[in-house]
Amino acid sequence: MAKAIPTDERLLREIYRRYLGAFSDFSDENKTRNAKIWVPIDIMALSRKFRCDEDLIFGRLYYHFNSKFGSHTGEGDKVNFFNIRLGQDRHCVNFPLLASVLSDLQDERRRFLVSTRLAALSLIVSSVSIFLAIYL
Repeated sequence: MAKAIPTDERLLREIYRRYLGAFSDFSDENKTRNAKIWVPIDIMALSRKFRCDEDLIFGRLYYHFNSKFGSHTGEGDKVNFFNIRLGQDRHCVNFPLLASVLSDLQDERRRFLVSTRLAALSLIVSSVSIFLAIYL
């Protein structure tokens, strides 16, 4: 059975977890790919992990993330989040950009959880106050 489509945070967290070692291991002596910041990923493995079609993962990275998180430099150069091919490497993510986006998403999630918990606590305190006012 298919799982629900992963959130941006879950997808990026999984990519980060799987490929942080590959990103960190790159050096001038250990050139395992075209460039340090561009890390090739296995979209098929990610689609198996999330039990969804690989084209959904690819489309999310290529169309959605490039459009949402890509940018332009001051000189007019485009900064992509994801590239289909860089030299011999296929399906590459801009790992420092991925880490920054993931950090922002996790921060947003933490803020949401804190505010939701505070709202729930306020509701409980209000309910207890009303109950005590009525029955005491």
